Amino acid sequence: MVKARSAPDIWLLTAIGLILAIGLVMVYSASAVLAFHEHGDRFYFVKRQLLFAGLGVGALLFTMNTHYSTWKKWAPAAILVCFGLLIIVLIPGVGVVRGGARSWLGISSFGIQPSEFMKLAMVLFLAKWLSEKQQTITQFTKGLMPPLGLVGLAFGLIMLQPDLGSGTVMLGASIILIFTAGARMAHLGGLAMLGVVGFVGLILAAPYRLQRITSFLDPWADPLGGGYQIIQSLYAIGPGGLVGLGLGMSRQKYSYLPEPQTDFIFSIVAEELGFIGGAALILLFLVLIWRGMRAAISAPDTFGSLLAVGITGIVGVQVLINIGVVIGMMPVTGITLPLISYGGSSLTLLLTALGILLNISRYSR
Repeated sequence: MVKARSAPDIWLLTAIGLILAIGLVMVYSASAVLAFHEHGDRFYFVKRQLLFAGLGVGALLFTMNTHYSTWKKWAPAAILVCFGLLIIVLIPGVGVVRGGARSWLGISSFGIQPSEFMKLAMVLFLAKWLSEKQQTITQFTKGLMPPLGLVGLAFGLIMLQPDLGSGTVMLGASIILIFTAGARMAHLGGLAMLGVVGFVGLILAAPYRLQRITSFLDPWADPLGGGYQIIQSLYAIGPGGLVGLGLGMSRQKYSYLPEPQTDFIFSIVAEELGFIGGAALILLFLVLIWRGMRAAISAPDTFGSLLAVGITGIVGVQVLINIGVVIGMMPVTGITLPLISYGGSSLTLLLTALGILLNISRYSR
């Protein structure tokens, strides 16, 4: 018997709405100078963000009112399509190169990022797979290796672009989901050691990644090169103090901090709104993660529980890495701040996923 549907989690819905609203305001504040300089229109970036936010909210309303079990049967097709897109984007002349990575499919400034679609497709498929085969997850060969092999294949294709940021978020959320499904810590620990070796190999294989690591450890050793972004980010956060310089009053967005509306938008939040504003935003993310995990715990079935964990994991891992990079605690990886940073694919797909999470909360026990 299917449980009667209730109203979505109001705490979760409110947190999503507030973060999205703050994001739209901050995209305009962070990008207005750059937009006017490059496009002659201060509203260039925020108009596009509003368009994708509208599409995303429409998708959120649809998925919020569609029973989450509907997506279970579409999970295999979704992940096959995403693998196809990850292969197509690597074809020269088809995939669009931006920021040194062949990560986009599209025309001119409009495009989609297949790796963003893969994040959601992967957690959908893993939730389906693990909910049906949960009894074998403690077995290394039959239970753990098949889903990890699939995740590894997707991660490898994303790294060929290369896009370490998106790949890391997908990998992190997938590991959290697999651990929640009951995988043995000993198995995951052993594989983690191998993963560290592989990660070091990836870093050493590309000089720019090694430069990012060394710049993270001592950004002032190369202030005009590898350490430039971190230093400029800290120059934004420091003067913000307790209450900030005031909305719209950032100095670092005047061509000091590269692309302030995307990966380093939290620096502008801290500069303009201060410690209080930055802490309030982090608190909203913590509320979102808390209510997401609550939806997972109280979901009526294993598929819903694991899917909620995966979606919440995407948000949590992405927030942790983005803010860690911005405050100089992690190497620069190129990850946007969920619902805050400028970006069409990431915003629309994340709102779609959060709609599914809200739907799961409607059937809580």
